[in-house]
Amino acid sequence: MTSTTLAGPGFLRSKLGGLPPAFWALWTGTLVNRVGMMVQPFIGVYLTQARGMSLAAAGAVMAVFGVGSLLSQIIAGWLADRFGRRITLTGGMVATAATMVALGYSTSLPAIVATMFMLGMTVDVYRPASTALVADLIPPLDRPRAYGLLFWALNLGFSVAMVAGGWLAQAGYGWMFGINAATSLAFGLLVWRAVPETLPARSGPDGQDGPDGRGRGGFADVLKDRLMVAFSVITLISTVAYSQAFTTLPLAMTHGGFTTVDYGMVIAVNGILIVLVQPLTGDWFGRLDHSTVLAVGLAVIGAGFALTAAVSSIAGYALSVILWTAGEIVTAGIPGAIVAALAPSHLRGRYAGMYGFAWSGGALLAPLLGTGLLEVGPAVLWPAIGAINLVAAGGLLAIGPALRRRTAAAAH
Repeated sequence: MTSTTLAGPGFLRSKLGGLPPAFWALWTGTLVNRVGMMVQPFIGVYLTQARGMSLAAAGAVMAVFGVGSLLSQIIAGWLADRFGRRITLTGGMVATAATMVALGYSTSLPAIVATMFMLGMTVDVYRPASTALVADLIPPLDRPRAYGLLFWALNLGFSVAMVAGGWLAQAGYGWMFGINAATSLAFGLLVWRAVPETLPARSGPDGQDGPDGRGRGGFADVLKDRLMVAFSVITLISTVAYSQAFTTLPLAMTHGGFTTVDYGMVIAVNGILIVLVQPLTGDWFGRLDHSTVLAVGLAVIGAGFALTAAVSSIAGYALSVILWTAGEIVTAGIPGAIVAALAPSHLRGRYAGMYGFAWSGGALLAPLLGTGLLEVGPAVLWPAIGAINLVAAGGLLAIGPALRRRTAAAAH
């Protein structure tokens, strides 16, 4: 009995212990925000059903949202380094809440386009600030675990949001916009009250580093970092492949005679596995070499997508989702830790913004590539997506030695 009693707290401590209260405030806010993130997954349905848009018009409006999201990462990274992580995150969430309300009341096409662009600009502003906050608060050895816990919160909240959003969409879209705005506001206020500002002090007027090592710099310095640029390109490539799960896969399944309910059941496997398994494995994978772990995870994700070409049943699709979800679980928390290791303390927001830009760019390109390949046929689409992820995995192995040197330097 004694050994069991001690093992329980020890196990939990290895998974959850040693992280400061400010991190848990950020984690809680992330979960609350994600639980309320109902508008984005159902925006296409809202535009076509509630606002009477054609599929083409709704697609164009959502592309405007994507452009806003792409630009927001660069702007948010600059804001996080220039004015602070806390004020950037809080300001972004307050602006998101206001934009959600405005979008809910917009009826004309110009108003909807303008508010969708603003929503794209504001809804993900928190990401570079959040990434920089974790790097500021958490020592290098614990960062993969911390980023993995945030990844887990995002997926748990998303699973709840998908169920609640579907119900609220039937009850009335006004509820969906209102709750989304309220949870965004709650996230921003929680961070403002419970998370200290972690932005390093400014250097002197001569531009030299101060005692804290913080010097001047901008995005030009990020672009001069060839290792960060290479990692960003790899991120863009892998995101193009991963995003097929939420863009082309539902189209491929309905094209093959399955329903949207079938797709919902299959994709739910992804969220369930992440919620159940990822917290148990994140700390272990985080102690291994980051580039190797990420390369293996991307290869497994690629294999899962390639397997999709050979399936023709719900069980087969679920099996392919299980496989690429296993790769996703392996990679959870690792990219954030790599970005934090590459970034000087005074440029963490900009480095995170560059990573977010690459992710948003891959998500924007994904449906263009995926739908084009789907027109050729699923037998071409899914092996090609698997090959793309193998290219990304190979790129990571190629820059692995340089990443290890930078990570070791950051740890010291």
